[in-house]
Amino acid sequence: MTPRQLSAFVAVAQTLSFARACERLHMSQPALSLAIRSLEDSLGGRLLSRTTRQVRLTPEGAALLPQAVQLLADWDNVRQRSRQHFTLQRGHVTIAAMPSFAGNVLPRILEEFRRRFPNIEVTVHDVIHEDVVRMVATGRVELGFGFEPEGSNQLDFQQLFMDRFVAIVPARSPLADLRSVSWTQLLGNNFIALQRPSTVRQLLERSLAASNMKLRVGLECHQLVTAGQFVASGLGVSAVPSLCKEQMTALGAKSVQLIRPAIRKAVGLMKRNDQQLSTAAEAIRQALVASNLTARPRR
Repeated sequence: MTPRQLSAFVAVAQTLSFARACERLHMSQPALSLAIRSLEDSLGGRLLSRTTRQVRLTPEGAALLPQAVQLLADWDNVRQRSRQHFTLQRGHVTIAAMPSFAGNVLPRILEEFRRRFPNIEVTVHDVIHEDVVRMVATGRVELGFGFEPEGSNQLDFQQLFMDRFVAIVPARSPLADLRSVSWTQLLGNNFIALQRPSTVRQLLERSLAASNMKLRVGLECHQLVTAGQFVASGLGVSAVPSLCKEQMTALGAKSVQLIRPAIRKAVGLMKRNDQQLSTAAEAIRQALVASNLTARPRR
């Protein structure tokens, strides 16, 4: 059965007239008769009893009519809902973002997105960078926002900007009054680092090793927010992406430019190479690319 055949049958069954059914469907009578005959052939029997004077439903036709009406209604609903997804009148997109991005960059992007597409539901998983990569790779989310993943041919990464690491120190530390602080000065204090295998921890260790320096860790934790709280409490110093500056300031820590060496890392969006984005996810991707993030200056 096809929607065209069912529509022809329902029109005739409800009007009991081929002529009126042709008017309703804007079909010629031969085309209407062919659709009815094809439907009857596919089902194996007559649905309509037709004479020169009247059209009547057979018992089988009467039994089919309410089901045909429901099938056509369901078909229209499916078609309409699909059209709404493609025109961004309806939809749902799930993304993952590391907390520094989710808290400092994503809000203004989503604010503009929801202004333009208020009926699209968005679910955001604010998780550590390693979980962002894992959730994108396993297909749990369509888009991920974080640092450029290393050694993964499964993911496509589109850079938005370069983020530079800054030092965070207690507000009462002598380092807080400096315009910039070197890694040698910073590591002269109790350093608070994220636990391995954190991407941030590995990046800092590799970058310092390239400058013949070693990251000496006095205290470890799992989240950058926790590191910021430890620093604000006077337990030591740390280094975080500059995306976290506002968050660290809110916790009571002071951010200072970090030099010699300056450590940078690309931040952007990632998706699976073998997965086509939904219309809603593609709209968010385009909103990010079109934003001024791509023109963000190096710090």
